Amino acid sequence: MKRVRSDSATAAVDAARAVVEGPLQPPAHVKLRDGDLPFWEAVVCARARNTWNDVDLAKAANLARCQADIERISGELSDEGDTSTNDRGTVVVNPKHALLETLSRREIALSRAIHVHAEATVGKSEDA
Repeated sequence: MKRVRSDSATAAVDAARAVVEGPLQPPAHVKLRDGDLPFWEAVVCARARNTWNDVDLAKAANLARCQADIERISGELSDEGDTSTNDRGTVVVNPKHALLETLSRREIALSRAIHVHAEATVGKSEDA
């Protein structure tokens, strides 16, 4: 499907309709936590409303949950510190760092899969 030029009358009508309709909602079979909602709205606003399908919206929900978890775990790490002492008295890296790394990689993969990463939304840096 050919994309509509962003400076066309059709694009202006689509943009006005999107404002009136408000943010997209996740499909009925997808559940989001309250803390996921700000991330959900940011993700679905990264693309034109008419380009989303249910499969993409389910992935967007996964991305929103992932981003919310990254924020939560980052806060926990700030409170707990980067290291902890195990039962034997050895100082070890807080295991939440590994979880944060996994979530960060998942976030990048999901962003690419649904085309909401920087290059997809604002273009290549050399074209700026």
